[in-house]
Amino acid sequence: MKLPSNQKTNQPVNKKKVSSHLEQINHNAAGIDLGGAEHWVCVPIEKAQKNVRRFGCFTPDLMAMADWLIECGVTTVAMEATGVYWIPVFQILENRGLEVKLVNAHYVKTVPGRKTDVNDCQWLQQLHTYGLLSGSFRPEDQICVLRSYIRQRDSLIKNASTHVQRIQKALIQMNLHLHKVISDITGLTGITIIKAIVAGERNPLVLASLKDPRIKSSAAEIAQALTGDYRAEHLFVLKQEFSLYEVYQKEIAALDAEIEQCLASFEPKTLDKPPTTIKKRRKKPTANHPPFDLHKYIYRIAGVDFTLIDGLDALTVQTILSEVGLDPERFPTVKHFTSWLGLCPGQKITGGKVKSSKTRPVINRAANAFRMAAFSLTQSRSALGAFYRRLRSRLGAPKAITATAHKLARMFYRMWTTKGLYSDPGMDYYEQKYQQQVLNNLKKKAHALGLELVPISPDPQNAPSSPTLAT
Repeated sequence: MKLPSNQKTNQPVNKKKVSSHLEQINHNAAGIDLGGAEHWVCVPIEKAQKNVRRFGCFTPDLMAMADWLIECGVTTVAMEATGVYWIPVFQILENRGLEVKLVNAHYVKTVPGRKTDVNDCQWLQQLHTYGLLSGSFRPEDQICVLRSYIRQRDSLIKNASTHVQRIQKALIQMNLHLHKVISDITGLTGITIIKAIVAGERNPLVLASLKDPRIKSSAAEIAQALTGDYRAEHLFVLKQEFSLYEVYQKEIAALDAEIEQCLASFEPKTLDKPPTTIKKRRKKPTANHPPFDLHKYIYRIAGVDFTLIDGLDALTVQTILSEVGLDPERFPTVKHFTSWLGLCPGQKITGGKVKSSKTRPVINRAANAFRMAAFSLTQSRSALGAFYRRLRSRLGAPKAITATAHKLARMFYRMWTTKGLYSDPGMDYYEQKYQQQVLNNLKKKAHALGLELVPISPDPQNAPSSPTLAT
């Protein structure tokens, strides 16, 4: 049936013709395929007669690469994040004034039948020309320096912990149960006793007399635990492992001095003292804490006291800031921030159905710091501690840790952007709020069934009143 010419249909008419060609956004873009021995660089074909060139990996070769890119009029460069080979290339090109985008290799290697170094650099250059590549997050250079120190410190602590385990193994092989009478064998008492054993002392009473007065175990208990079988081979292993442990402790101390100098070089955002009266702080510093006042430095360079949030101490905040930087504008919203951390729920939707809402598998040190902070709330008598324990009882520990870490990250971002303070409402406040939420849900269900919740009058013994159903 033919409709009259003056009758309108419900179907929209697209009068504008859609172009089938992509628009070139970056006309002066280049692509670099990185390697351990050589780098292949591609520039636009109109910029050079031979637009693909090979450069070596030595510093003079990288300087020649930068000169050639500038000579060709290139202003922006894209390259894949390949191991650690990209770091010197990135730093040299960035220092020469070029915009460098570090691209996730997984996002550009999804086209089959194209796997040579020449084709890779050409493919990167083509994608970057059309603006189809997004660079990975990288903080400012001063933060990168601090991040390198923090990561090295973390590596040294992990290596030192390996030698601590071997020290304890050697002690147990000699039937010396030092770990059962003191809480930490690397503490003041533990190190003093191990030094005496390495020096040749075998009398358990003499070794027990070296304990600190604050140790709860008696001298008799320590002497009984230190009566063992001192075999020569185990003593030799103990001596070597303890020597290596001391070497790592010496290097960690030297690294702490460098970190303190690096933190002191930052421009302070505030000269005020941190508000220590709002939150009760631990009298005893946590393990592996640096010898200087880290909390003061972190507060001055950030302008916010993040340690007011339960679960976040100075070491955790230092790790987070060394990964995310000091500029919150790099993350437009809190959703961008939690998505970059990999802590927010995923959205795998196809055919109008949600296939999965699991978090993305992201390797992120800041996210791990938030997870460790969430796990530390297990015994916390705070609102966040109550939140974690309730989720753990319902969902299990792994999901509860991720959900609590997500909540901590949102609080962190809110303080970061607003420069405000955090005040813990308390565990009782959270429990009352949760009970009220459950009660409201019960009222809605009762109303849908044509029923009504009526509170039971309290008994003479002041028992808490609870609602009951009435028709």
